[in-house]
Amino acid sequence: MTTVQLQNGVVLPSLGFGTFQIWDQGAAASAVAAALGVGYRLIDTAAGYFNEEGVGRGLKASGVPRDQVVLTSKLWPTEASYEGAKVALRRSLTKLGVDYLDVYLLHQALGDYYGAWRAMQEAQAAGLVRAIGVSNFGAERLVDLATFSGAVPAIDQIQRHPFKQQRLTVAAAAHLGVAIEAWQPLAHAAPALFNHPVVTAIAAAHRATVGQVVLAWQLQQGVIVIPKSTHLARMQENFAAQALTLTAAELEAMAGLDRAPQDPGPQNTPDLIARLTKIDPAGPHSG
Repeated sequence: MTTVQLQNGVVLPSLGFGTFQIWDQGAAASAVAAALGVGYRLIDTAAGYFNEEGVGRGLKASGVPRDQVVLTSKLWPTEASYEGAKVALRRSLTKLGVDYLDVYLLHQALGDYYGAWRAMQEAQAAGLVRAIGVSNFGAERLVDLATFSGAVPAIDQIQRHPFKQQRLTVAAAAHLGVAIEAWQPLAHAAPALFNHPVVTAIAAAHRATVGQVVLAWQLQQGVIVIPKSTHLARMQENFAAQALTLTAAELEAMAGLDRAPQDPGPQNTPDLIARLTKIDPAGPHSG
């Protein structure tokens, strides 16, 4: 299994398993147990996914020792404050049924994330978290937090796939020594991507699937990927992408698919912010 070492020495598998939109606790438990059975050792969840209990049950049911699994959760922006982060972290640990998280991320660059970041640093010092980082931070917010908070994030988890490569954010992260982790690395299997002649030609040349090509393209750039599926065959297919090696010419051809090379990174609209701040991770999920 390929790995990425964070700046503080914590080692993460390069290929993990995402759980976003697996809202049902039973389905989350089954999916996580199945993924761990396939060989995944990085599991990604969040308070805002409303499935931490199921993820914890799946981890326990898998029989894989806790210290062999890298477990990630995230702090929702409505709880982004010094005191809010401390309460939210304890709740996530309880729901997951674990004593510590391997990775804890600020889910959005919203709220009092500076206050939350201080609480996260303290949690790391206390052994409740092994590494702290951010999610959905563009280049500007990432450099701001790294420069003025006293602690450089270990990870920036961003939406990234061939059509949305976020070059400016990736460059800023590389300058700071921040690992990039891609959520939605397969672009929701968008037909425009999965039927693109560049990608299908590469897949045919390697006798691989388009999904495997897209994941391998990210992995060869040192990007951590967390594809999600509730289907065992697809979990196995994605996991096998680690064995695929693209040529330099193929990597260059994939790089040419970027539709917004000057994209500065995540920029939340007022409408999105309004919707995010209406979500209470401590309450029930309405679907």
